[in-house]
Amino acid sequence: MNSEQTPPPPPPSAEPRQLTGRQRLAAGLWPPRVTRAQLIVAVLLFVLGLGLAIQVRSTNDDSALRGARQEDLVRILDELDGRTERLEDEKQRLDDQQTELETSSDQAEEARKQTREKEQQLGILAGTVAAQGPGIMLTVQDHGDSIDSDMLLDAIQELRAAGAEAIQVNGVRVVAATYLSGSDGDIEVDGKRISAPYRFKVIGKPQDLEPALNIPGGVVQTLEKEQATATVSAADEIVVDALRPAQRPDYARSSS
Repeated sequence: MNSEQTPPPPPPSAEPRQLTGRQRLAAGLWPPRVTRAQLIVAVLLFVLGLGLAIQVRSTNDDSALRGARQEDLVRILDELDGRTERLEDEKQRLDDQQTELETSSDQAEEARKQTREKEQQLGILAGTVAAQGPGIMLTVQDHGDSIDSDMLLDAIQELRAAGAEAIQVNGVRVVAATYLSGSDGDIEVDGKRISAPYRFKVIGKPQDLEPALNIPGGVVQTLEKEQATATVSAADEIVVDALRPAQRPDYARSSS
């Protein structure tokens, strides 16, 4: 009797390999799946963080002024406003000069003209030429020989910071190298003795010079505390005619 051979059963299929928790986490994180909305949120968070960092830095920079007195803050603000205005005027003047050079039919003559003007300006700063223009007169009366050279020097520095372009004290021209010495009414400017009343002729913008001397705690109040009298008057025309001899430098030469 023929009997059919029964085929052997197929081997059982291999079960799928189980992934560990670390492998499942890695598979979920990489490759990253970033949607457009997530990208926009990330950019906005970066910009917000950058803005906060800049704000914190600005706040730290301003902390030095928080402890200043009101008088000091007013003085600093006035000086900054004055310097900003002077810088803007200087920029406008340079722009006008550039325009003149570019549009002039005779650029060589225009250059010579500007050179002469520059020479006059430098002569005023060096004290080798006379100057005139609007400004103020500061007169200090010393009733008890209590004024010393430091007080007058403070007045000069305050005027310079406010934009003074030419200063003369009792017939002595004040320049960058000027020095003051002495006390108790025995004061010298660049080695020349001066006596009260001390008269300052100052050329500059009166609207900047006068407030700089009269601010709270400024030059006028300091002199008044020493039993002195300080008066400031503006004028449309101040003449500074005290001159200093032109000095030839021993070592410096023009590099042009």
